[in-house]
Amino acid sequence: MIAAVVFTASAAITLATVPENLRGMVQARVELAVRRVAAEARAGSLPRVLETPSRVHILQVVTTDGRMLASSPGLAQGLRLTDLKPTWPDTIRFAERTGSRSPDEPETHYLVMAMSVLTPEGPATVYGASSLTDVDRALRWIYVLVFIGTPLVLVSVAGITWITVGSALRPVERIRAELAEITGQDLTRRVPVPDTGDEITDLATTTNDTLDRLERSAETQRRFVADASHELRSPISALRTQLEVAHAYPDDTDWRATGEQALIAADRLAGIIDELLMLARLDAGAAGERRVVDLARVAMDQVRRREGDRVPIIPDVCAAAPVHGSFIQLDRLLTNLLDNATRHAATRIDLEVAVEGDKVIVTVTDDGDGIPPQDRERVFERFTRLAPARAKDKGGSGLGLALSRDIAMAHSGTLTLADHFPGARFVVVLPLYGEP
Repeated sequence: MIAAVVFTASAAITLATVPENLRGMVQARVELAVRRVAAEARAGSLPRVLETPSRVHILQVVTTDGRMLASSPGLAQGLRLTDLKPTWPDTIRFAERTGSRSPDEPETHYLVMAMSVLTPEGPATVYGASSLTDVDRALRWIYVLVFIGTPLVLVSVAGITWITVGSALRPVERIRAELAEITGQDLTRRVPVPDTGDEITDLATTTNDTLDRLERSAETQRRFVADASHELRSPISALRTQLEVAHAYPDDTDWRATGEQALIAADRLAGIIDELLMLARLDAGAAGERRVVDLARVAMDQVRRREGDRVPIIPDVCAAAPVHGSFIQLDRLLTNLLDNATRHAATRIDLEVAVEGDKVIVTVTDDGDGIPPQDRERVFERFTRLAPARAKDKGGSGLGLALSRDIAMAHSGTLTLADHFPGARFVVVLPLYGEP
């Protein structure tokens, strides 16, 4: 469409300006020669044989009674000149004539110009003529290019554009067709990547990367649902078995012990559900209510709540460690880390809160068996419980450390395992809150 508009506008401008410009150039040459001869005739210095400038073919000076005062070499016998009469003295008239200067020459298209002038011998008319053969030849080529060449060029441009665009968009169509067939049940398929090395290649590569992430996310979701179902089934089955036995043998049942065991199972279910809900909120990007939280105060509250536990907590807490975040989530982070340390510690737990530069660093260290280097990332996966953890505590869910890392990441921080012997050292790094 744009090419058609451009070519049409160019053709219109060419037809409107080029013919007039070509004729104007010839007219200017003839007029200059005629005015020069008229000036010589007016001054009485007119030679009998007039010298014609380049591209001016005929010059004549004729009196009103038909006498030839001067002429260029060769009379224009077949070309009518004298019938062109100027209306006023010193004015110029021009016209186009077809003829030949001699019987042997073919007819030629001329531009003829006439100018009246007063000479010492009386009034006379200066005639000049120049062939329009070159102009006509140039115009024929222009008309051929405009009326035949332009449509051919437009058709060629349209065809080339159609083929080029079709070839360029064919990989896009293949990508679209492949995407249309990919479903949530089968995320293993990938779109074809063309080897053109252009933006379409980048599009296909990005699409496949997105499908990779979707597949991993879907697999993680399926595994999460399966693990959650398994973890929830265990306490529910235990609770149901206890209640069924108590119901079947009511006289032989210690209802107080049964109630305590049922409460323990219910507490474990509630804990798993709470952690699952918080993980779901974090996965959905729910930030929760954010405010300034003093991690030093949160840490000391944890220490006071755990007084009298099996393993003492030795605090080393700075005066203030403000961060911006959710109090509930940050308190859960410390709770999970201290619960984990309590399960594995032998004699003590060290809790340190410090401010270094623009960071708040929380360190929880126990003196237990520690975690092998190869398992230091696995412990942060959901529902992952190493063999020592299962042996020491059969009631864990394997969600605590995973939830703690998600909380740290949701607060623009990190949770990692540092080298330490004996035991394990968990390090939380969060940005320090400062007034803008």
